[in-house]
Amino acid sequence: MYAILLPLHSLFRWLVLIILFVAVFRAYQGRIKKYAFSSFDNTIKILTVKIVQIQFCIGIVLYILSPIVRYFLSNFSTAIHLREIRFFGMEHITMMVLAVGIITIGADKIDKAQNDYQKYRIMAMWFTIALLMILTSIPWSFSPLTSRPNIRGF
Repeated sequence: MYAILLPLHSLFRWLVLIILFVAVFRAYQGRIKKYAFSSFDNTIKILTVKIVQIQFCIGIVLYILSPIVRYFLSNFSTAIHLREIRFFGMEHITMMVLAVGIITIGADKIDKAQNDYQKYRIMAMWFTIALLMILTSIPWSFSPLTSRPNIRGF
């Protein structure tokens, strides 16, 4: 199962990034141009939350099954000093849990906002923070610290 979920998680991140970029773009565009918060914007918000939560579920299962995480948890005092092991055992999961929480809370705050300007402002702020956290916590192929392929094959 790990061999299937790892490439799926790797590929699904692109969907997460695309929908988050669209949501953030719509939020800033709506805020600047003073658009009404449309049903399309609400759909983008809902899709963003659902796609991020699906990715999160895949990630949690991977975390449980990961041999890297197993090593990290079994040999914590040694593994904490190994950059790549620490990244997957602690840093990646922590930042992604926070990002998912921020997106989920932000979406809830959007639903409770009183007017369209507030909805766009909240969406822009909360989703941008989460996007930045996600971008800095992905093991990109160009990262000198924790390099992984940008697209994994099955």
